[in-house]
Amino acid sequence: MSGAVRAPAGVDLALAAPLVEVDDLTKTFDVSPPWLNRVVERKPRLFVHAVDGVGFAIERGKTLALVGESGCGKSTVARLLVGLHEPTRGRVRFDGIDAATTLRGSGALALRRRMQMIFQDPYASLNPRWKVADIVGEPLKEHGLVGGAAARIDKTEMRARVAQLLQSVGLAAADVEKFPHQFSGGQRQRISIARALATQPEFLVCDEPTSALDVSVQAQVLNIMKDLQRKQGLTYLFISHNLAVVRHVSDQVGVMYLGRLVELADKAELFARPRHPYTRMLLDAIPDIHMSGRARTPVQGEVPNPLNPPSGCSFHPRCPHANERCKLERPALQRIDAGLVACHAVEEGRI
Repeated sequence: MSGAVRAPAGVDLALAAPLVEVDDLTKTFDVSPPWLNRVVERKPRLFVHAVDGVGFAIERGKTLALVGESGCGKSTVARLLVGLHEPTRGRVRFDGIDAATTLRGSGALALRRRMQMIFQDPYASLNPRWKVADIVGEPLKEHGLVGGAAARIDKTEMRARVAQLLQSVGLAAADVEKFPHQFSGGQRQRISIARALATQPEFLVCDEPTSALDVSVQAQVLNIMKDLQRKQGLTYLFISHNLAVVRHVSDQVGVMYLGRLVELADKAELFARPRHPYTRMLLDAIPDIHMSGRARTPVQGEVPNPLNPPSGCSFHPRCPHANERCKLERPALQRIDAGLVACHAVEEGRI
């Protein structure tokens, strides 16, 4: 089986249905104290709406980046897509099938083979007691991709496959005998990428894969990911708070705030003409190396407590364009010009 994405005969890949479709995705966590504490202290149950009605689609071979401040729900969306969390409401469709239903049934293993995840911290996501041969080889073993019978693993074939995967991410074949502590952070993240590629997936969820790395090493890892996407037709959901990284890797960008999408647009459109006040604040926070003298609005205030979010538009306490309607009515994500925006001020032409 090749890792490249192939369209059915006579179907243009660019016109095919999106590989990933997310509709009204919601995840609520119960963060209440234990029952006895609530009774004694007479406190109600507490819920956090980590993800609140998010919807988007990712075309085959493309990259959607989700950005936003810490705590906005980006990583929860990532975990919902690969089945590490089960949605409270809404659904994820992968290649036309309901992912949550499939992951609960007999098709779970086949679906997990097609979607993999790269985690944020390369120091925590690798087992320090295992050699690289075992770390990268584990998916091959679990999915029966080496050897004949499931009980019989061909160790020579396993070693050759692991070495091939390591070379695809710029590491040496001899590294199979090393332990994670013998590598730098960037090399460890390459091992994580090699492990994710072991099952020849079509879709990779990347949860801030370069945030723990030095800037120069970030560029190396990102270039490897871009090359792999080009060669194998991979589809990415890329989670990041670094807009410079997002500009380098993405085709579309979704901006999240307090669990909701507030803007979704093609990369060029969003960076050239940001519409939502929050998107503008995020972009204005990037240092201006060209010293253009353009008026800038620094990011102001703090993200509200998610246990007690503001009424109406959740961004209104920090927004310089907020009016009474913003305080009372929650804006819907709707198409305005070339993108989707959830903002009363943009809708009314006040910005």
